[in-house]
Amino acid sequence: MKENKQKTLDRLARLEGQVRGVAKMVESDRYCMDVLAQTAAIRSAVLGVERLVLEHHAHHCVAAAIDSGDPQEQRAKFDELIGLLQKASK
Repeated sequence: MKENKQKTLDRLARLEGQVRGVAKMVESDRYCMDVLAQTAAIRSAVLGVERLVLEHHAHHCVAAAIDSGDPQEQRAKFDELIGLLQKASK
């Protein structure tokens, strides 16, 4: 994750700020639709972080397993991806 580490941390810091902002909105009894608009933005930002991490995993971990020529390692990385996709679709 070295090359995407700072980018990921920056996005997570932004997310942290967004979550704090929503908490303040709830404390201030802001209009429900405004709160929901912000939670939708948070959900989208979380998906962006997930994409970065998944992209890194595919480009490095899965590619390394493919290059290794080790069928067990390849199967393990494939199964990891399938498991993640199954969790994400629930």
